[in-house]
Amino acid sequence: MIVVAGSSSTDLAQEIAENLQCDFIKADTQKFPDGECYSRVNALTLNDDVIIVQNTYPDENLIEMLLIEDAVRGLGAKSVTLVIPYFGYARQDKIFKLGEPESAKVISKCLAMGCDRVVTIDIHKEDTLKHFGLPYKDLKAAEAIAEYFRDKNIDIVFAPDIGAKARARSVGERLGVPYDYLEKIRISGTDVRIKPVNLDCTGKNILIVDDMISTGGTIVTATRQLKEAGAKSVMVACTHGIFVNNTLDRLEGSNLDAVLSANTIASKVSKISVAKIIARSLKEW
Repeated sequence: MIVVAGSSSTDLAQEIAENLQCDFIKADTQKFPDGECYSRVNALTLNDDVIIVQNTYPDENLIEMLLIEDAVRGLGAKSVTLVIPYFGYARQDKIFKLGEPESAKVISKCLAMGCDRVVTIDIHKEDTLKHFGLPYKDLKAAEAIAEYFRDKNIDIVFAPDIGAKARARSVGERLGVPYDYLEKIRISGTDVRIKPVNLDCTGKNILIVDDMISTGGTIVTATRQLKEAGAKSVMVACTHGIFVNNTLDRLEGSNLDAVLSANTIASKVSKISVAKIIARSLKEW
């Protein structure tokens, strides 16, 4: 195997290569003066199975992925596996208004033209990957999150809503602690209460887990109200830390005791590595 890193995922790709004990190449990606993308894989030949690690978010990373796909094919790759840590456009998986595109399907079909299989991490809906028409795996970051917090004295794992309860269960069971989800109750047009559905958080060290954090509004409100209800500490961990605009600064300036994310998107808080999970899956394929 040979791991080729795009510019969005260099550190993660290198860590995957180290776990696989295989060759690693960082694609040379630059911008032309007019803003168009230029990518080159510096090798004479790639007569091997190639793993490309690159996000498809934001848009410029999607273009880079498409170019790298073509480059490794041109260098003779035996097979091409895409590892897409964060799959852009995955949340646009249906048509809500007449005239809209089904964006997740469009992106999948474009990427499928240059690969043989695909790996994602906690994609919004796994069914999206069926649009590739190729073998796929969606891996879960719960194992890595639980491992990171194993020695952090967590008492309860919460999901921010019922839709994420399965993720809280997976992390909680791995840590050997109870899990629950938070319920949002609208008191008035401006007042919202967020509280645990079943468990008492008094004096407890709380971990909130989610697939992604974009604006973080619910997390900030939930943390304040959990602390008011007696929680000893509140930490949050997500798979994809998108953190639009100044969200990360706002989270770090809130009542949260820690903000962590997996390294699917590089940031100063992406300290939870999913490299071992990805490498193990690639070995098993």
